[in-house]
Amino acid sequence: MSALHKFHIPVLGIGYSIDTPVKVARYGISSVISIMDDELVENMRKYYCNEINEPYIPIPVSDTDYRAKRITAYLNLINKIINTQVSELSNLPFDDDNDIVKYFELLPDHSASKRKYLQMINLEAGDVRTALENELRTIIQAGSIDVNIMAKVDKINTNANGELLPVEYSDALSSLRGYANSELNSSIVFSAGYNPRLYNYIETFKDFFPDENGSLKKRIILKVSDYRSALVQGKILAKKGLWVSEFRIESGLNCGGHAFATEGYLLGPILEEFKNKKSELFSDIYALCSVAHTDKGIQSFVEQPNIKITVQGGIGTSAENNFLFEHYMVDGTGWGSPFLLVPEATNVDDYTLAKLVAAKKEDYYLSHASPLGVPFNNFRNSSSESQRRERIAKHRPGSPCYKKYLISNTEFTEEPICTASRQYQHLKIKQLKEKNLPVDLLESMLNDVTEKDCLCEGLSTPALLKEGLPLSHKLSAVTICPGPNLAYFSGVFSLSQMVSHIYGRINVLNSLKRPNMFINELNLYIDYLRNEIKKIDLTPKQTKYYQTFKANLINGIDYYKQLIPYLKNETDNQIALMKEDLKSALESLNKLEIPLVVK
Repeated sequence: MSALHKFHIPVLGIGYSIDTPVKVARYGISSVISIMDDELVENMRKYYCNEINEPYIPIPVSDTDYRAKRITAYLNLINKIINTQVSELSNLPFDDDNDIVKYFELLPDHSASKRKYLQMINLEAGDVRTALENELRTIIQAGSIDVNIMAKVDKINTNANGELLPVEYSDALSSLRGYANSELNSSIVFSAGYNPRLYNYIETFKDFFPDENGSLKKRIILKVSDYRSALVQGKILAKKGLWVSEFRIESGLNCGGHAFATEGYLLGPILEEFKNKKSELFSDIYALCSVAHTDKGIQSFVEQPNIKITVQGGIGTSAENNFLFEHYMVDGTGWGSPFLLVPEATNVDDYTLAKLVAAKKEDYYLSHASPLGVPFNNFRNSSSESQRRERIAKHRPGSPCYKKYLISNTEFTEEPICTASRQYQHLKIKQLKEKNLPVDLLESMLNDVTEKDCLCEGLSTPALLKEGLPLSHKLSAVTICPGPNLAYFSGVFSLSQMVSHIYGRINVLNSLKRPNMFINELNLYIDYLRNEIKKIDLTPKQTKYYQTFKANLINGIDYYKQLIPYLKNETDNQIALMKEDLKSALESLNKLEIPLVVK
């Protein structure tokens, strides 16, 4: 994250932010690229080589290390493009409507750099103005080109003869190697859990350790859902001498993409725990890291480096954004889904964009579409949903499985296959129909099978459609996974409009009544709990789990009641609404009956 902007654009699917740095980094805005799909990465490298008249030399799949090499080559190309952009921007005159003016106009009004810029434009031409212009040029810096790896998406690969390759050629390890070998001075975001094999592999790359000056060229960001996860994973890495530069806290349910629900722990109480314990967290990790550096005989830090605490998921107004900084003292915020409505920043094809603009609140929902078996935020009006239903109607459910990033199931086959694949769904449906189940139960179980959809293709396609590139395997259906907060944004916005909304200069929300972000998340958790306890024959262990879940939600409501006096950025109407929403939420929870555990 740059020093000038305190928000970042998180990873958006696979293709939606694949080249977002090219679009926004020159304005000092940091963003995150998914490097999961090396085929998409290679296609985008070819596209940008053509755009800048750079020779394109393909990296074929016949190359043993093609995945890592494709990622390295693409990231180096993106880095080169952005360095050129920033150099050109820095030399522009301060005239209307060019990029250097846009750079400073986008900055938050309270920043020293923005104030200096406003001072400069009010001066007449002369030595004083020229001196200020030159000083402003030295301030310009690019946003960070960060990358994301879903830690547990880590298929073991084979060579052309079907023989297993060494473990370092697995999907996640190859992706890490691709980033580590790049020229980038940035961060890698590890999401979706802990992968021991991946974390051990980080140790083999020197850029993740301090250099002779005690500085890191490549930094680690952990996306976490609670304090305990941060503490455990932070210590695991620290014992290897690896410093976590940022803990990126994400709402369990009020986010885009995969949703990793906590045990009823809400975002406010989680942030409170980080606020109260971060000094202890930092010192514990630093002590372990320093010992590891000594044991390895490497240069350690000159002094304890900072760890950033950032938060994302469901932020919708400048008042909410400011409150997170002022009350919880976070170092930054993430704004993801709203940027899907900003063509200057992300890749959303025209058809999908039009559907998002016209969407209703109920069009955003938590589904079981992901083959990973994790709840997945989905959009009812996507072309991939239409395609899925059409395939079922034609008695051909499931997807052809070309990329195989999410294969995991060995119920019917020796080699893992994907539960969204046509092969798996055909076999599973046949098995279920042979069991002579009651009609209602059979229908429910069949729906569970056919709800799984291909994310590998669907999340990559929009980037190809946006740039008019050849479609992967001729598949044009688009999967999009916005967070439910997008229901409160309707329209197509410029980058300037969305950034101005974040900073409170304008308001781009639609007319829907929008509760506070904490209330939105609370209601999502209540709905989630309600659906979970409807499951047939809960085990005693599950029953105990959901009782704890409910108790944590009630504790969260009590916390928010105590928090209300601190919400000084909100209007009286918003405060009154929040009090009423908390009352309604508690009533809803009290109506949810969870059977007692029989001991």
